[in-house]
Amino acid sequence: MDLGGRANRLGMELLNQSNYKVWKTCMESYLVGDDLWEVVNGSNTSPPADAPKNSNALKKWKQINAKAEFILKRSIFPNLFDHIIRCKSTYEIWRTFNRLLNKKDEARLHILENELANTTQGNPSIAEYFLNVKNLCSEISLLNSDDAISEVRIRRIIIHGLKAEYILFVTSIQGWIQQLSLEEFENLLSSHELLNKQMAGVSIKEGEGNALVTDKRNFKGKLHFGSQVVQARQ
Repeated sequence: MDLGGRANRLGMELLNQSNYKVWKTCMESYLVGDDLWEVVNGSNTSPPADAPKNSNALKKWKQINAKAEFILKRSIFPNLFDHIIRCKSTYEIWRTFNRLLNKKDEARLHILENELANTTQGNPSIAEYFLNVKNLCSEISLLNSDDAISEVRIRRIIIHGLKAEYILFVTSIQGWIQQLSLEEFENLLSSHELLNKQMAGVSIKEGEGNALVTDKRNFKGKLHFGSQVVQARQ
């Protein structure tokens, strides 16, 4: 089985000094799909103890580790081999690449964090506001995977930037015993937003109706006054 060829057919670029994040994402998906991820960075990164009772398990682990190691080595530029030549497992190789190549773009990260800190809803709809915050959080988490932004924190950020008209509604649902997921929270706020728009539309129509009644009364009054003037002149 030509595992290296299969990896090449995925269209992945060989790992170099500048494409680590893309390579890592693609490689992780590939390894998971081939049932090799557990030995790379999952729950089976260490071999079983070398004891007679573990002989079969140890043999199987070595085979899986060798397959994963072969795929990793076939997917990197030759100049990276010196950094992993002493690694004894795919887990060590994976960790070495992460330590060596996972450099944070500090300038970009600083810009995004400032933008997130100053993000408020403003004119966008609830759906647009949620999407904007989630996109910012996703990009920040990608740049700083060691401190990924949790769903709980995303919710706090969103609440902080909401329009004042939603605060009372948010306060009323925060006391619920069963906490909502981020998606459920967005759906509730979107429904509340729609209800507010519908109520505003009703108020406008009522206002227009009242204004129309007033105009009619004024018009009738003018007609009555005009007829009185005509009669007085006669």
